[in-house]
Amino acid sequence: MAYNTLNKLVVKNKMPAPVQVTAEQILRDAAEWQAREAKPTPHRLVDDQEMQQHRVKKRKDFEDMLRRQRHHIGTWIKYAIWEAAQRDFRRARSIFERALNVDYKNTTIWQRYIEMEVKNKFLNSARNLYDRVTGLLPRVDHFWFKYAHMEELLGNYAAARKIFDRWMEWNPDDKAWMMYIHFEERCGELKACRAIFERYLENKPSTESFLRFCKFEERYKNYDRCRAGFSKAIELLPPEIVGENFYIKYAQFEQRRRNFTEAKNIYEAGLTKIPKEESQELYNNYVLFQKHHGIDSVVEAAILDKRRNIYREQLENDPRNYDVWFDYIRLEESLSDNVDRTRSVYQAAIVNIPVVNEKKAWRRFIYLWIYYALFEEMIAKDGDKAREIYNKALSVVPKNLFTFTKIYSLYAEYEIRQLNLDLARKVFGRGLGECKKGKLFEAYAALELRLGNIDRCRIIYAKYIEAHPFDPKSWIAFINFELMTQEIERARALCESAVEMDQMDSPELIWKTFIDLETNLGEISRARNLYERLLMKTQHYKVFKGYAEFEYKQVGDVVSARKVIERGLEHCKINGLNEERALLLVYLLKLERLNKDELEIAKTLKRQAKKVRHVQVQDGSSDNIQEYVRYIFPDDGIQEKNLKILQAAKEWKNRQIKT
Repeated sequence: MAYNTLNKLVVKNKMPAPVQVTAEQILRDAAEWQAREAKPTPHRLVDDQEMQQHRVKKRKDFEDMLRRQRHHIGTWIKYAIWEAAQRDFRRARSIFERALNVDYKNTTIWQRYIEMEVKNKFLNSARNLYDRVTGLLPRVDHFWFKYAHMEELLGNYAAARKIFDRWMEWNPDDKAWMMYIHFEERCGELKACRAIFERYLENKPSTESFLRFCKFEERYKNYDRCRAGFSKAIELLPPEIVGENFYIKYAQFEQRRRNFTEAKNIYEAGLTKIPKEESQELYNNYVLFQKHHGIDSVVEAAILDKRRNIYREQLENDPRNYDVWFDYIRLEESLSDNVDRTRSVYQAAIVNIPVVNEKKAWRRFIYLWIYYALFEEMIAKDGDKAREIYNKALSVVPKNLFTFTKIYSLYAEYEIRQLNLDLARKVFGRGLGECKKGKLFEAYAALELRLGNIDRCRIIYAKYIEAHPFDPKSWIAFINFELMTQEIERARALCESAVEMDQMDSPELIWKTFIDLETNLGEISRARNLYERLLMKTQHYKVFKGYAEFEYKQVGDVVSARKVIERGLEHCKINGLNEERALLLVYLLKLERLNKDELEIAKTLKRQAKKVRHVQVQDGSSDNIQEYVRYIFPDDGIQEKNLKILQAAKEWKNRQIKT
């Protein structure tokens, strides 16, 4: 009794066991024991009695499986094939029939059943099966073709022909009809082929079927029937079905027969019937045909007049369809024989001013003016007229709504080609006075740079900054110019001025340009100081990331890079920026992997944050559900545990003092 009382007083060891049993370990052990499962030893059959016992056992296993899974077709097929391998064809047929009673629409059963009969040379049984399956599943073309192919291989052409005839009664697809035709072609029965083609065209009238018929007749040099096929297709088929490809094939046939007049008529008929947007390839073939076979200028003029009429009709319905105007102008310019005609088209086009004040619509309209000016300069060789067009175009644009930099640049380039540098500068000055866009400043500065006027370039860039003081592009353009001229101190001064502007739209672009400048010059300490200055202005996590990347890639100091990341992590931790902190940890892991320090990689992996998804229901209603993601950092967990220990110790000390 005393011994039991003593055992109860002994404190049990509550330390964790040295080997922890987890669910993962239990599953792994179970999988290993399954892999170790003993396989049955191979058994050799030595006499007929053992063979018979084996067959009985095998049949019992198959029947048990089918009793459990009656609709598992694979088991039926394995069972029947096994019986056929035992040379017990009566049982094999019985099993296949039982399977067909389960699912007679399953084509795999029929296919394996027929394969068994053919493989063992039971041809009559195979014929019976083919008759049954084609009667039950007449829309499955595979069995019809296999049946006819088997009879053809056996030399029973009459039976194969009857099978094809039965198949065609179901009006199958085009491939089946062509199989029948190819069969008769192999038999040398061209008359029968033509008869089948007539049935085919009657049941399946389409451009593809007529083209197959024409190709067949041309192959056997029956050109009259081939031509009749093309004509009959155009006569019988609806116009919307007969596309440009059919007319091209028809015309190419006549070209091969050297009937060029007929081919020309076919091309013209196709261009007349088919809409313009659907007959581009036909038109290209017609033009190529004209070049090869010397179509006279009268016919070409007629085609061009037809095209002009089409464009005019479209423009009468919509005079502001600028795409049609461009097509019309290209047509006239391609002739290059009548400048006045092309000029009249341009003048008719530029009259149609857009009715909506949208830049997208006006852009197409302004390009008409630009092409008109280039036409007068390059083709008509009328420089004064081109200058007049540029001025009119600038006066047409509603500058209170929007402006187009491109037209000023093209106008100035035109004056440069005319060697009028003063006029070119006036055009740029006019543009800067009216729109003040950055591209125009840069184009003007590029002109002066080509002329070697460095001081003028600096004045232009200064005006650029004056017009857009808070746009980083203006400052960066000026900085790049100074770097190009090897004026490093000027570039640094510009960068200093830019970074001091608090109202800059995207200051990070300026800082990046400044840091890249110092980095490219090899001024590592200057670049490091810039990062420190930037961190005094903003503690965005991307700044820490860029700073660390600079220390690692440019300086090659992985320790300094780690310190920068740790500063960023501490800042994010203090300010509760959990997502940014997680991103910095991911980048630190990437950096350590690049450095290939296994110990640091392991440490960083343990510090990676874990995402925990929380769902919060507000007001007890399922409609007010709020989802959010919380990051858990292992570093915080260690500190929280230490804090809890200190708090517990402090509470215990307070209780001791009170007692």
